[in-house]
Amino acid sequence: MLNKLERFIREKALLTAGDTVTCAVSGGADSMALLWGLYLLKDKLSLDVRAAHFNHRLRGEESDADAAFVREFCGRFEIPLSVGSGEVKPGSKGLEAAARDARYAFLETIPGKIATAHTADDNAETLLMHLVRGTGLKGLGGIAEARGRIIRPMLTVTRQEVLAFLEEYHIPHREDSSNETDDFLRNRLRHHVMPLLKAENPRLSQNLSAMAQRLRQDEAALQAISAPETPLKVEWLRSLMPAVRSRVLETFLKESGVLEPEAEHIALAEALVFSSKPSAHARFPGGITVRRCYDILQAEPTQTLPRAVTLECPGEAVFGDYRIVCTVASEIINTADTFTLMPQGKLTVRSRQSGDTIRTSGGTKSLKKLFIDRKIPAHLRPGIPVLADDTGVLAAEQIGADREKQAKILPAWQIKVIKT
Repeated sequence: MLNKLERFIREKALLTAGDTVTCAVSGGADSMALLWGLYLLKDKLSLDVRAAHFNHRLRGEESDADAAFVREFCGRFEIPLSVGSGEVKPGSKGLEAAARDARYAFLETIPGKIATAHTADDNAETLLMHLVRGTGLKGLGGIAEARGRIIRPMLTVTRQEVLAFLEEYHIPHREDSSNETDDFLRNRLRHHVMPLLKAENPRLSQNLSAMAQRLRQDEAALQAISAPETPLKVEWLRSLMPAVRSRVLETFLKESGVLEPEAEHIALAEALVFSSKPSAHARFPGGITVRRCYDILQAEPTQTLPRAVTLECPGEAVFGDYRIVCTVASEIINTADTFTLMPQGKLTVRSRQSGDTIRTSGGTKSLKKLFIDRKIPAHLRPGIPVLADDTGVLAAEQIGADREKQAKILPAWQIKVIKT
């Protein structure tokens, strides 16, 4: 095992001379083997080897005994030890995930490299877990040998080799009683599925772990050629191979604020790319809306409709990003943002509503069609001020005033729409 550990560290450049490396030690067989292996290699590799233990307090006195065991062992060999503890409560992903998150949060407070004792068997079990739950190439890559400051030097070592190593050096370890139950999927796979598969091929763990490493390399290669362009053009996305396009969209979603895009989110983004609607849009986690703006795919915080407001004449009102000012007209002006009108009843500034129409030089048309004709992006349309009174729509910013409702003589009111 010691040779495998050293070879993998050198091959993957996980540690270099002068590094400080802290072993995450639970007291179990795998973590004790890692600690002792690095302790034996520390002079050869010029390492400063330390240990860290996190007490999850999930098994009462047994958890406290684990902490005491690690403390006594490290004290005997003068290995610097950091100890943390905390009360772990199940979150949305369950108790096991909550315990892992708490442990890694503690480890992140420790400087230098952090080594965890994931083995080839752990990697094989993780791969099977991903298969059971559904996964893609990234999930089939299993456990990475490094993630930031976290390294996993034992991914080529089997659990059988760990036990033989501990017996050879007479290194004690603790048994976690929760590992004997079938409460967790990993335990059920370990107890019932892995033995059946190993009966077919005793090298199953090594083969699956090696395959996972190769697939991680394939995933890295695909990611390297999957950087999104700016702007992200629909025509370009459609031209990509599906494997590349899905990764471009995943990166795009992450950069846009969707922290953990899942397969369904990537499929939803892909549906927007191939939609026949040039203004198609969809909502994503994190309060993000992704939309087509004709040939451009873009993301932004999900918008809420501006509230309708009453405009007094003379007076002014605020509608979304606009200030609307009503004054006495000194001349008749009708442009895309200035209207001369004689409202009847209450004058309201609001968003476009279904059925809104306005008379133009080309006849009566719906506001929706006029917005489309002027290629106003769909996500901007709800924010465009529409002026209406008791008779219906009087005017809309960027469109102009209804030709039949424009004031023909003075006195009248002049309404100016100002983008703030």
